[in-house]
Amino acid sequence: MTSYRPSFKNKELIRNTSFVNGEWLDPPNCPSFKVTDPATNEVIAELPDQPVSVVDEAIDAAFTTFQSSYRHTTPRQRAKWLRNLYDLMLENADDLAKIICWENGKAYSDAIGEIKYAASYFEWYAEEAPRLYGSTIQPSNPSNRVFTVKQPIGVCGIICPWNFPSAMITRKAGAALAVGCTVVVKPDSQTPLSALALAYLIDKAGFPKGAFNIVLSHTQTPAFGLKLCESPKVKKISFTGSTPVGKILMKQSASTMKKLSFELGGNAPLIVFQDANLEDAVTHAIASKFRGLGQTCVCANRMYVHKSIIKEFSERIAKEVSKFVIGPGLKEGVTHGCLINSKAVEKVQSHVEDALDKGAEVVVKGGLLPELGPNFYAPTVLTNVSPDAIVNKEETFGPLCAIIPFETIEEVVGYANDTNVGLASYVFSKNVDTLYTVAEALETGMVSCNTGLFSDCSIPFGGVKESGFGREGSLHGVDDYVTVKTITIGNLPAPL
Repeated sequence: MTSYRPSFKNKELIRNTSFVNGEWLDPPNCPSFKVTDPATNEVIAELPDQPVSVVDEAIDAAFTTFQSSYRHTTPRQRAKWLRNLYDLMLENADDLAKIICWENGKAYSDAIGEIKYAASYFEWYAEEAPRLYGSTIQPSNPSNRVFTVKQPIGVCGIICPWNFPSAMITRKAGAALAVGCTVVVKPDSQTPLSALALAYLIDKAGFPKGAFNIVLSHTQTPAFGLKLCESPKVKKISFTGSTPVGKILMKQSASTMKKLSFELGGNAPLIVFQDANLEDAVTHAIASKFRGLGQTCVCANRMYVHKSIIKEFSERIAKEVSKFVIGPGLKEGVTHGCLINSKAVEKVQSHVEDALDKGAEVVVKGGLLPELGPNFYAPTVLTNVSPDAIVNKEETFGPLCAIIPFETIEEVVGYANDTNVGLASYVFSKNVDTLYTVAEALETGMVSCNTGLFSDCSIPFGGVKESGFGREGSLHGVDDYVTVKTITIGNLPAPL
């Protein structure tokens, strides 16, 4: 096992404490928590495991800044700050990607892709900030006139996951900052260094003190979430994570009737019909399934392949998987890194064992790679997986490629929709009628046809059912951070 400790051009990006009201807090007299490199389990940082009082401090700072100044800044000024931030992220892209590799374990190619994707949200919302349009309405009373304005909702609590430690912040904070909201961010304690680096760049971009705040904790994470949900000064919670945690946050937010947007669990089906371009379908299935080694919420979790082509499809998938180079994310030539922790490894193993117990056939055995490190797992490819296997009901979030046969459109749509979540789905066919029919029938918030990679700042991202609600990105991305105010002017004189 080799340790790959990165070197950074801009060492100021590595921070060791919370960022509140434009200041890096002096590490308090409190316990610390360790951040580890999942490739080696080596400790790479020790950060303060702060008390809940730091959340109050951050909320107060965000509230004061929102009320006194930030809500009154011009859209063009906010656009300038966001554009500055976009430029700063690209200038520091190499270092930011290395931080992700270091604390998250993904390969550098994935990490640099995340940074460019994350930065694109600041560019997008810099362009959207001046376009926060209202509307004019002619009511039934001819002597009245009505117009609407969109106003920032206020302080926003942002709770983020570990799998995209940079992009999940920018996708939310970009929209909030663009419309005039201030934010308090709670990053996952497994990957806080990316969030702290982002705070450093936000400070350099010129945003007012208190507009963007980062709070850190490990053991107090549930209490931090509760504080954000129950504070009357926080008007919005945006969360990306598991469905069970989303339900808890929703209950906790009921006491103050907060506005909520949740991007929760997925279990994405990928459907390949017999008339699909098989080469393209395999290429895009690989890209979707194994991005981040399967640790994204839109990764294809279930591959439904028509019975007539399942053998050839499986063999082609195996051939592409054999080309993977698995290893530490910072090692040159590595295409895929490691899983985030031992629990992730155990979940993949349990799903593989369940599918095999129910009759699946092994195409690529895969499995643990202890010679590389504790959390390395080579992809497993199984074919003729039973529709009753647990992978059909529960997201694996790892490198298990489960291939399930089907024969009819009705059958496969039934399989795909037989889950309580609905985030993303994929359909491959040359027949436009098939694409339209299946895309409209699938119970997911996003359907990707004949491509496995669709995420982009310009599209609305979000799910249905227990995958949550609200949309991030696109022109709709600002909607969750504003209120629509209706203004009526009455008793106007008759027209001349």
